[in-house]
Amino acid sequence: MQLRAEALDGHLAKPLSQLYVITSDEHLLALEAADKIRRAARAQGYSERDVLTVERSFKWGELLAANQAMSLFGDKKLIELRIPTGKPGKDGGAALQAYVKDLSPDNLTLITLPKLDWQTAKAAWVTALQQAGVYIEIPNVERAHLPNWISQRLALQNQSADRQSLDFIADRVEGNLLAAHQEIQKLGLLHEPGKLTYEQVHDAVLNVARYDVFKLSEAMLAGDPARLVRMLEGLKGEGEALPLVLWAVSEEIRTLLKLKAGMAQGRPLGALLKEYRIWGPRERMMEPALRRVSLATLEGALREAAQVDKMVKGLRGKSFAGDQWDAMLQLALKVAKA
Repeated sequence: MQLRAEALDGHLAKPLSQLYVITSDEHLLALEAADKIRRAARAQGYSERDVLTVERSFKWGELLAANQAMSLFGDKKLIELRIPTGKPGKDGGAALQAYVKDLSPDNLTLITLPKLDWQTAKAAWVTALQQAGVYIEIPNVERAHLPNWISQRLALQNQSADRQSLDFIADRVEGNLLAAHQEIQKLGLLHEPGKLTYEQVHDAVLNVARYDVFKLSEAMLAGDPARLVRMLEGLKGEGEALPLVLWAVSEEIRTLLKLKAGMAQGRPLGALLKEYRIWGPRERMMEPALRRVSLATLEGALREAAQVDKMVKGLRGKSFAGDQWDAMLQLALKVAKA
């Protein structure tokens, strides 16, 4: 069965399942969910614990052996299997399918995985895990939802903050939920329960954001120049490779251009989005972006992307003065400010 992370507390108050699977790229939330399962397991008599990590030298027979081995003291046992890559391989997939068919009643198994790509999520071993136990898929906390998430966490320590303060924290911890958790805990240590002032938040919260090059395209699509500038500066400071940044931005411009041209030919946007395999949060951002940006702007931006590419390769870009990163900023802002 599939279970939402918010429903886990209620579920764990009942007799436990023999198998739990957690899949997420949000390490903090995955760790918290796993800790809840461990505590519930200890409370229900699973006093022994085996931890197995799937690495290059891992033998899948170790998992089967752990399931079949009797506890030294006759206690119930928690078996944790960690698959950091999310790809167990052919042998691992077969072993997992065999494993869930023969779960020992004396064991509880907890499997942790990163977020699975769409192709892996359809694999037979994933289906077997979903059918045999409790499958908890924890989504990423996107930037738009981060202020509310921070507000909820502050409330747990009897604190609150206004929207300006919440946005300030979100800007500085974006993409780094573990750091967000630490900053929230710091506010709890520094200040008494109650409403925090903007000055208190500003003075306490460090800039610990981690920027994802692909989120840069999101800021460009959303028409958010301030966030775009902040992210580009962050990527530059973190030493991100400029060719990758340029590729991500150029691909988004090409996609917008294809969609815009298709709409100009009378094709419905829904069909075009499906054709170009655009879904989720990115799909929702496309329509307002296409309304905002003209075909001529996109064509010009694509030409300028070629000039930035020349600069990255050490040649002179006719359209730009300054360095490569400044040219990259001008290119992205051309779309974001359209």
